[in-house]
Amino acid sequence: MSLNCEKYQALAKLLVQLRSDVSAGEFDKTQLRQCVADLQQLFQREIVPLATADSKELSYQTEISKQLRLLEIDITFFQGARQAATAKTRLQTMSDRLTTLIQYCHAILQQETPEVSED
Repeated sequence: MSLNCEKYQALAKLLVQLRSDVSAGEFDKTQLRQCVADLQQLFQREIVPLATADSKELSYQTEISKQLRLLEIDITFFQGARQAATAKTRLQTMSDRLTTLIQYCHAILQQETPEVSED
């Protein structure tokens, strides 16, 4: 397995765990923001520097970067939610965005190793 695959699998695993925590409501707001900051650091430090000539992978990297930034904004909106219904909507939005990020990781992994299965 290539180093690229290992990095994307590690990112996908963290995203799946975060989505599980968000869906179950098992976090505090500060911890949630820190977790997303850690994900962004992992992506910027470990994945972005991986040189690739594949334009599809570069497109996915761009989308992952964008979705991570949007996830941070979602968290800000969630933290500012005053009503339970609004907070619930924000949690669903975060969960949907995490699902999108996981799908991007899986798409990259399937390009490199077509036998990779989805979660």
